[in-house]
Amino acid sequence: MTEELIARLRNEVAGPVLTPADEGYAEELSGFNLAVTHTPDVVVGLTSEDDAVAVVRAAAETGTPVRVLATGHGIPNPMRGGIVVTTTRMTGVTVDAETQTAHVDAGTRWAEVIAAAAPHGLAPITGGSDAVGCIGYTLGGGLGPLARTYGFSSDWARSFRVVTATGAVTASTTENEELFWALRGGKGGFGIVTAMDFALVELSTLYGGSVFFDAEHIAPVFGTWTEWTKTLPEEANSSVVVLRLPPLEFIPAPLRGKTVLSVRFAYVGDATEGKRLFQPIRDAGTTLIDAVGEMSAADIALIHNDPKDPTPSWDRGLMLDELDADFVAAFLDAAGPDQQLPLVAVEVRHLGGATERDVPEGSAVGGRGGACTMTLIGVPDPNLFEKVLPATVDEILGKLAPWVCAETTVNFAGGFALPGSYEAAWPADTFARLVAVRSAYDPDGVFPYGPTPRR
Repeated sequence: MTEELIARLRNEVAGPVLTPADEGYAEELSGFNLAVTHTPDVVVGLTSEDDAVAVVRAAAETGTPVRVLATGHGIPNPMRGGIVVTTTRMTGVTVDAETQTAHVDAGTRWAEVIAAAAPHGLAPITGGSDAVGCIGYTLGGGLGPLARTYGFSSDWARSFRVVTATGAVTASTTENEELFWALRGGKGGFGIVTAMDFALVELSTLYGGSVFFDAEHIAPVFGTWTEWTKTLPEEANSSVVVLRLPPLEFIPAPLRGKTVLSVRFAYVGDATEGKRLFQPIRDAGTTLIDAVGEMSAADIALIHNDPKDPTPSWDRGLMLDELDADFVAAFLDAAGPDQQLPLVAVEVRHLGGATERDVPEGSAVGGRGGACTMTLIGVPDPNLFEKVLPATVDEILGKLAPWVCAETTVNFAGGFALPGSYEAAWPADTFARLVAVRSAYDPDGVFPYGPTPRR
């Protein structure tokens, strides 16, 4: 990268423009996954849409690639060379209670939106963690704790502000409709999204939370859960996760140092009915902790209890077809409590319901045909990331191959590490259409996207 380009960026951009020689460069690029080190030629901290326009104009004129970093939750691969823009300074949320919509800036996290919507009796359709950035998550579709009831989070997006290779535009059902279609699930390669408007739902309370079972109860509870989910109405959402927990003080005493099963539940409706629906899980084993009950919708992040602090992380995600008794046996053989595995979590989320139905105008979301998602999370030791964890997960997935879905969804594609996972993140016709939209809005490849850069 030339000194002239760096000087131009510093002259035209209000935010910091940092090279590897500058103090604060590494801190500016640090995201949630501490195992990933990004090494662009320059990192630019955006403070406004005008900053984004200036960066993209300079990049397009000089043939320099641009990539975006928000919270870093969904970027498992290092970004090298070119320009990386960060959006952490562009935060803010405005709720319009009358229209039941929210406007968020590029770096806003779900926790801010939840807090702003709750006083109005409203809630956003979020992910499992409220520390995740709203826009990056939504661009990939998004499957949260209420997905069966309300669908993919991107189904609730109403418009985006996007700095494309040729300038800033609005994408909605009435402006740049093809770009709007692509941004609801197509993830990246279209431009820098600087803001998003999305609809909220009327929701103040729900019946939900999580329960934990000791190792001896994992097999019967997991078998019960697999059959029980087939009977649930769309108002009921659930996931299950096998956790191998270290003996550390921050972990609740009943779980410390144990292999346990957690069943998560979220029912949108009357608490009495929610309790009745959940009873078969309580009856399936003796709980170590039972934290399922009526709760504020503002506390939805407590259902999954995902970590909020940055840490080295490694995971692999995919989708599963319909589960059965043979799957339960294979899963327990591959990842059950009797196995010694370098994994802290193996999670299965029950889908169906509203996730199967596209929005009336259509969207680019992939994975609507999957019955479940599955995520395998490794011990946070970077020494295991290159060989040990991939080999472990390959062996597990080999045993579960009959139930692995041919399609996935991009937020669960694990950085496209598995061969074919990039193409499998969308149906073939959707994938082809996304290629066409990227070519139309970014013909020179200013915004590289995919398993390998386009330039």
